[in-house]
Amino acid sequence: MNPPNTQPVTTAVATLGGGCFWCLEAALLQLRGVKSIVSGYAGGAMKDPDYRSVCNGNTGHVEVVEVRFDPAVIDYRTLLMAFFAIHDPTTPNRQGNDVGTQYRSVIFTHDAEQEKIARDLIAELAGQKIWPDSIVTAVSPAPTFWRAEDYHQNYYANNPLQGYCQAVVAPKAAKLRKVFAGRLKDA
Repeated sequence: MNPPNTQPVTTAVATLGGGCFWCLEAALLQLRGVKSIVSGYAGGAMKDPDYRSVCNGNTGHVEVVEVRFDPAVIDYRTLLMAFFAIHDPTTPNRQGNDVGTQYRSVIFTHDAEQEKIARDLIAELAGQKIWPDSIVTAVSPAPTFWRAEDYHQNYYANNPLQGYCQAVVAPKAAKLRKVFAGRLKDA
């Protein structure tokens, strides 16, 4: 039972793919209202995929993050705006040097409201012509989510000096801190 005059804490889920899941996790975890992030795979045909199989590009899976967030603190649209700020939504099957269908830009929605918000935001961003090319981010109903291996969870926090983390993950996390400075957990 909740104490009088308090609202129950609700948690919503967003499933996002936009390149390496290490980047998305490290950046989005900084946002106030984000409770947890699990790296994993979604959108493919293979049951219980593993990293090696997904990296082959033959399973159809995308590296994704499953974000649990408090919508009273950060709404879904703002979470998607952060997602678009830290990856290039105009490159099919690619984010920087990460190439393959497992790196495609996708928003897996969990209900009709999320789908509407995602499609409306994409249309709005396309109209603003922020990027020189068209947005290719797919919007699809959330398929089965498969948790990635333990060593992928909190990868950046556990491996900040690793080369890929310094060269690719850290700049994306820094960009999010700059663009969303007022929405950070430590702000």
